[in-house]
Parts: sequence; structure tokens; C-alpha cells
Amino acid sequence: MRRVAGLLPRLLLISLLLFGVVHLPRGGPADVYAADPAATPAAIERMKELWGLDQPLHVQYWRWVSRLSVGDWGTSYVERRPAMHVVMDRLPNTLRLTGAALLVGLVAGVGLGLLASVSRSAAVKHLARVVAVLGMSVPTFWSGAIVLLVFSSYLRWIPAGGMGTIGRPADFLDGLWHLAAPALVLGSVYVAQWMRYVQAGLDDVASEDFVRTARSKGLTRLQALLKHGFPNVMLPLVTVLGLELPRLLSGAMVTEVVFSWPGIGRLLHGSLVARDYPVVLGALLVAALAVVVVNLLTDLVYGVLDPRVRYA
Repeated sequence: MRRVAGLLPRLLLISLLLFGVVHLPRGGPADVYAADPAATPAAIERMKELWGLDQPLHVQYWRWVSRLSVGDWGTSYVERRPAMHVVMDRLPNTLRLTGAALLVGLVAGVGLGLLASVSRSAAVKHLARVVAVLGMSVPTFWSGAIVLLVFSSYLRWIPAGGMGTIGRPADFLDGLWHLAAPALVLGSVYVAQWMRYVQAGLDDVASEDFVRTARSKGLTRLQALLKHGFPNVMLPLVTVLGLELPRLLSGAMVTEVVFSWPGIGRLLHGSLVARDYPVVLGALLVAALAVVVVNLLTDLVYGVLDPRVRYA
């Protein structure tokens, strides 16, 4: 309950920082329209007055926070409709992509980490190290561009972008076909990191007395690690999952732009270019709220996995 009660002041502080950072660069949305030769200075001033951009920053912030308390995020300068609707229309697409990438990272990372820890082959362990280094060093914008170049432009195996085939009714298989490439590219970054955590954790517990006792009772190394060793790896893995959410969201932004995936990341990119402040602040607040909530859930899961934490 103390942690839940601390969410509101934390979110208020985050909103203040976000508002200041977004308004820090010189210029604003009116300057985008000022580039139009037909825009007169009087029209630009009327536009600033209409949007409230002629007020001091503290007045703009107070007005924005006051509207947030009643569910009003402001009106998009570009789409001329509520910013909440603009952001929420894209949120399910981002959740679909990040959820698929998280599944790819967990399944492949845990599986490869378990394989590298159980196997006695030097070749398997060397391959695991190579995968770890490549996965953690290759940025998503580069790997995404290579995937599009090879598998879309040359081989024609995957679509060039989007969520569905133009002119074709939406269906599950077509959506999965469009989702596979961006999810694999985004999830590949976390495969390497989670594989190293699982492998290191299992290697540490493999020499513990309780694992050796299980081996002496006839269990194989794989059975002993799965039954007795893997629960000890869950705590650091849950910690990593909670801490990696901001990186997952930032990676989703780049991946959405590369694969033309209509999610919050691509929306944020376009809104930053257009200086669409209400949409930018709404998208950033949704991301901040997701990070805060996931950190809270991580603490709660800790208590489930380790009862000692619950009574601390």
C-alpha cells in the first residue's frame, strides 16, 4: 500500500520533468506552420493564442495538469482531435509488438541459457557467447534495416511493413506474418541478455549442495537444474524484466519506425517532428506509467517468488 500511495507524487514529478524537457527546445508547433510562405505573422499569433502557447510555461503546465485530472489530454495540433484518442488508438498495436518481442526474448533466452548451462560441449558454449555478443551489440535500427533489405527486398519472404496487406481483409495469419519480423528484431536484443543471466545463474547453483544431492538421487543435470536450480534464477530474471521495460519501449519506437508499424513509437516520432505537444506528452506519460506500474508489479512478484521478501 505504501508503494501504491507513492505512485501519484512520482507521476507528478515525472509529468513536470517531461513537460519541461518537451518545451525546452526553441520553437514550437507554430514554427512548423510558420515555414509555410502563406502564413502571416498575425495568423501565427492567433494560432499561439488559440493553443495557449502565448502563456508562460508554468501557466501552461498547470492548465495541462488540471485537464489531466479530468481525463483531458488536450487536442492534437495535427489531427485536430483529442490527444487521448490519438494515443489510445495506437496503444494496442504497441502492446502487441512488445508482447510478442517479450515472448520471443523469454522463450529463446531462457531456452538458450538452459542449453548452454546443461551442455558440456565447448562448441555450444562458444556459440552461446557469440550469440550474446551479437545480440547485445547490434542496434535494432541496423538489424531491422538488414532484415528488410534481405528478406523483404531480395527474397520477398516478409512484407515491407505495416500491420496487414493492403486490400485484404484483416485476419490472424496475415497479422502474424506482418508481426513476425519486427517482433523477432526487437526480441533478439533481449535474447542475448536473458540467456546470459539464465546461464550464469544456473552455472552458479549447479555446484550447490542441494543440486548435487538431487544428482546423487539419480536426476540428470537437466532435471536437477529445472526442478531445483531454475527457481533460484527466477529472482534476478524478474529484476531484469522489470528494469528492461524502458529499453523495450524505446526499442519498440525505433522498430516501429523501421517497419512502419503504426504504434505509439511511430506516433511519437511523427509528433516530435511536428511539435505536437499534447500527443508527445500523452505518449510519454503512457510510457512512464507503464514503467512505474511494472516496477510495482516486479516488487509484488518478488513476494510471491520469495516469501522472505513479503515479511521484510
